[in-house]
Amino acid sequence: MNNLRFATIVHILVLTNKLRDSNCNENKDKIITSDYIAGSINVNPVVVRREIKILKEAGILGSKKGKDGGCFLIKDPSEITLGELYKIIYEGNTFGKLNQTNPNCPVGKKMNTELNLIFSNVKNEIINNLSKITLKNFSDQF
Repeated sequence: MNNLRFATIVHILVLTNKLRDSNCNENKDKIITSDYIAGSINVNPVVVRREIKILKEAGILGSKKGKDGGCFLIKDPSEITLGELYKIIYEGNTFGKLNQTNPNCPVGKKMNTELNLIFSNVKNEIINNLSKITLKNFSDQF
């Protein structure tokens, strides 16, 4: 897990959830722009838009195009777990690619199999722990 994608999508969703819960919001549609989100995360808005697209495909966010456009939550935050978000980002191998080992070496021929077993177990533990935390619960800390 050597990138910031998980932290970025959680940040995006906490902001959209806080906006959704806000009673003092001037924007009645509860829409938040990628520029605003990017300013909070301190990244380029293109990075935010890329993650918003993935969250839209997962049925978590909706969006509105145009001058008054932005994104908004379409799924109840109490039904979104951090484990679900983790799986969206890390569908494949969480720990990156393995080496192309020498199949003629007694260590090399088994290394990837053994590492994959460890990585799979660790990934399952991560998902199990994150699945106990909802977006609503996490957002309530802010």
